[in-house]
This record gives sequence, C-alpha cells and structure tokens, in this order.
Amino acid sequence: MLLACASAVLAMANPTSANVGYVPLIEGRDEAAIEELMANNDLADNDPVKLINLGIAYARQGRSKEARAMFEAAMRSSDRAVLETAEGQWVESRHLARLALQMLERGELRADRMAAR
Repeated sequence: MLLACASAVLAMANPTSANVGYVPLIEGRDEAAIEELMANNDLADNDPVKLINLGIAYARQGRSKEARAMFEAAMRSSDRAVLETAEGQWVESRHLARLALQMLERGELRADRMAAR
C-alpha cells in the first residue's frame, strides 16, 4: 500500500509544489530529501507536507524518535491541507500524519516503502 506502503503517505501539497522532497524520497535518497525540504524557504516550519515528508525520510534512516516528532507536529499543526500521496490519493494532512505514525509504530516506514508529494 505505501510505496508499497510509503507512497500512501508521501505527500505533495499540490501539483505545482516543488522541493518538497518527493522525488528524492521516491528514488530512495532520504538525505537529499531532507536537504531539499530544509532548503525550501517557501515552506513554513509547520507545513504539513514538510513535516510528513521529513518524518518519512527520518523513519527510513532509522531515526524513529525524530520521525515521530514530525508526524505528531503535523497532527497538531494549525495548518491543514489535502495532500496527494504518491499513489494518487488525496488525503487530509492530519489523517495522513496519523497513518504515518501508525505505520512507524508497525515498522512499515522503511526505505523501500515510502514518499508523498
């Protein structure tokens, strides 16, 4: 389900969004995704797509504590968005963050499974 599992979570704010870590995550380049997200000054620190995709990258690097913090921050964020997953589904950001957190708990956010655009 999510890039097998991960793609169900990988998010993109809208089709014109750029530099949200989507391509590097799909390609399995987690560090490049983190660098891209952190360098994008157009994304607020509490932007759900930034938080979710950072969480995915951290989880795939084995940084579970940081991934959990990103997913929880996305769930608490006052910013809400409907995000497109890599599988082409449109999902509300808080729901997507909850899904990602559940997947993290089950060990499903491995490098071979995830991304959002």
